[in-house]
Amino acid sequence: MIMSPNSPVIAPAAIFEVCATTSKTVFDSAERLIVLNLNTARALMEDGTATVRASLAVKSPKDLAALQSATAQPTAEKILAYYRGCYEILAQGLEEAVKPFELKIAEMNKLLVDAVEKAAKAAPGGSEVALAAVQSAIAAANSTYESVSKATRKAIEIAESNLATATGPIVKASSGADKAA
Repeated sequence: MIMSPNSPVIAPAAIFEVCATTSKTVFDSAERLIVLNLNTARALMEDGTATVRASLAVKSPKDLAALQSATAQPTAEKILAYYRGCYEILAQGLEEAVKPFELKIAEMNKLLVDAVEKAAKAAPGGSEVALAAVQSAIAAANSTYESVSKATRKAIEIAESNLATATGPIVKASSGADKAA
């Protein structure tokens, strides 16, 4: 069976479902980012108000230094939590948005391989070279796709590891500043 536009894999309804699923994922991720931003803005406003109130009550430079020290680590931790939250939302959204496309690509690939195999059986003599070239091209495209997918996933893992590595010293440094004051 050769793929046709009415194939369950490439039919307009199937493509629409993939796009609709991905669109919903994108909107869900955007909604989560908006909620994160609003909550962060609210917390910053509340913390800022409390800090200004406390600074207005400061009587000496020593009290001011103590106030700065007391607010440094919590502020650094909140900034890091915000960036981690953004990263998690974006990474999860990307992964969920790509899944439907990966499934359709796998289904289309299987249909294409089956169609080439059936064409090879029905092909006239002497067409083996052309069919071998098509099969080789399909195998190369699949290999390239898998390599890119693996490299992308590895890059995401490295970014996650780097984020964890980079944030540790910042929190330690801000808590060290608190102890020094």
